[in-house]
Amino acid sequence: MPQLILLRHGQSLWNLENKFTGWTNIELSEQGIKEARLAGQRIKRSGIDIDIAFTSLLKRAYDTLLLALKEMDKLRTPIHRDWRLNERHYGALQGLNKSETALKCGEDVVYQWRRGYDVMPPLLDKKDRRNPELDPLYQGIKDLPLGESLEMCMQRVLPYWFGHIYPELKKGSNVLIVAHGNSLRSLMMYLENISKKEIPHVELPTGLPIVYDLDNNLHVIRKKTLS
Repeated sequence: MPQLILLRHGQSLWNLENKFTGWTNIELSEQGIKEARLAGQRIKRSGIDIDIAFTSLLKRAYDTLLLALKEMDKLRTPIHRDWRLNERHYGALQGLNKSETALKCGEDVVYQWRRGYDVMPPLLDKKDRRNPELDPLYQGIKDLPLGESLEMCMQRVLPYWFGHIYPELKKGSNVLIVAHGNSLRSLMMYLENISKKEIPHVELPTGLPIVYDLDNNLHVIRKKTLS
């Protein structure tokens, strides 16, 4: 019976400063480093033996994964990184303080930008220096976003799930995915059959591992949080 662990990265410096982060490559805060190590300790105590790990191209997720694997004595675990596990792209909101933006644009508007399933944030201009096409990290990747709704995020996450992660689980591997609030919420929508109306209310704390026990058809049997 394969097991899947979803882990949102530890607190980042912009989480701490209450800023829209998206694809901005921000470091973990001191608290985030502690959360990542504690997550690894919790997974180790659970007795789950991780066979393979997946993460995004963003350093806050990758660093969380490495810190957690070190606590598990599993640094030799195969790691696959892909942009499709990146956080939802918050477009022109990236770098803005959430509270200040709510005062300026209205709390309801900002709530929809943050939580709405099919609501787009203000998009980046293609000439904006934050355009991922201008970042060497994404060189050679086509159709990169200038901003995304959760729906659009899900449309890139699920093909990666079925093409790369699903086959590993089908083989019986225990899989750890360290990613971001919205890329993981996209997976949770699929795994738990969460509706568009329900997903805005789903919270995913930083650094807290969520374990899914799956049957041979990869349907969820049990879900638990390692706290």
